[in-house]
Amino acid sequence: MAKRKREDGISSADTKSPISETYERMAKHRSCWIHMLAHMYARGKKITKQEAEELRSFKLTSQCYLGTFPCSARSKRRIKRKKAIVKEIREKIKLDSGAFDCYFEHMWRNFSEDKRTFITYFDCLWFNLYTKASFKGKVLTWIKKKQIFSKKYVLVPIVHWSHWSLLIFCHLGESLQSKLRTPCMLLLDSLEKAGPRCLEPDIRKFVLDIYKSEGRAENKELISKIPLLVPKVPQQRGGEECGNYVLYYINLFVQGAPENFCMDDYPYFVSSCRCIVFP
Repeated sequence: MAKRKREDGISSADTKSPISETYERMAKHRSCWIHMLAHMYARGKKITKQEAEELRSFKLTSQCYLGTFPCSARSKRRIKRKKAIVKEIREKIKLDSGAFDCYFEHMWRNFSEDKRTFITYFDCLWFNLYTKASFKGKVLTWIKKKQIFSKKYVLVPIVHWSHWSLLIFCHLGESLQSKLRTPCMLLLDSLEKAGPRCLEPDIRKFVLDIYKSEGRAENKELISKIPLLVPKVPQQRGGEECGNYVLYYINLFVQGAPENFCMDDYPYFVSSCRCIVFP
């Protein structure tokens, strides 16, 4: 019996889907069957010992039709999910100012009373706000209440240009001629290649305005002689960990802070530290 033809002149045999034709061609080629096994093996599917042995001894001799299998959609979903997980982890690692303050306050309460009597700190946003003309006067007023010239050390967390670093004032209330307690500043940065010294002009202007607001006699020339030290410290491995490292530096410094800071053997607080990796 002759095959019935559709009105457009195409027989029913011609209406097979491309996938059906592909399977028919694959059935004629043993090599393509081996490719299927190799594909299953690569994707973690179980195969028999005999099938595995055939894979080891097989050499490509004919065309492979694996490209017709719809496996790419799953791969894209997996990649998308993996990127989402990585993004979530980075968001957890990255600290905003609110989270930073929360962690810092908890850490500060756990320091001994003795440490807290000769160390004080600034809010992490004060330095950034100081650089804005509309907030400069308010920031200097807030700092005045801290009485920093009666403290040995002042911790100044800085978040500027979306990057965290730690500035530490040492013995600012002492004379520059002092041999035992020489005023100096430390700038600790977990991303040294970013060039932390680019902050130096703003830092010196910040310090000069603090002196002026307190009515002290030091002028710009004397402020320029206060050493700004940038010691080598543990460096971050990712792009979002700088806030965590600032917390780490604070803890490291306060735990080992001496009664009198000496520039001869600094950074003493880093010499015994271990390399850290944040999850």
